[in-house]
Amino acid sequence: MIALIQRVSEAAVKVDGEVVGEIDKGLLVLLGVEKDDDEAKAKRLMERVTTYRVFEDQDGKMNLNVQQVGGKVLVVSQFTLPADTKKGTRAGFSRGAHPADAERLYDYFSDLCEGVLPTERGRFAADMKVSLINDGPVTFWLQV
Repeated sequence: MIALIQRVSEAAVKVDGEVVGEIDKGLLVLLGVEKDDDEAKAKRLMERVTTYRVFEDQDGKMNLNVQQVGGKVLVVSQFTLPADTKKGTRAGFSRGAHPADAERLYDYFSDLCEGVLPTERGRFAADMKVSLINDGPVTFWLQV
């Protein structure tokens, strides 16, 4: 399971012109689910995302996590993250989870985040338009 996290001052996701998820200060989480992922991996990734220190403290060091700064999370499914891009000019998607499994684990991960801090989400498998202001820019790839 992969989370590409971006520290944002704001982020939103639209489906058919309607905002379905929106946050101010926090993390935009692009979530990719791989074939062998399960609930244990989703829980471990949620713990890493919500405690990963990407926000600055009073000394300008990245020592604070999203919870410590009163931030929010916007979780967006991203089936392209597990893609195989090692050769050729077109990605291979055989490492991604079956859509039903991916949706179940996406919902599970998002629900776990909601238990920890304010969480918004995109719409699984929809054609989403994601907008963000990346603060920094700060972007990290987390994988479990």
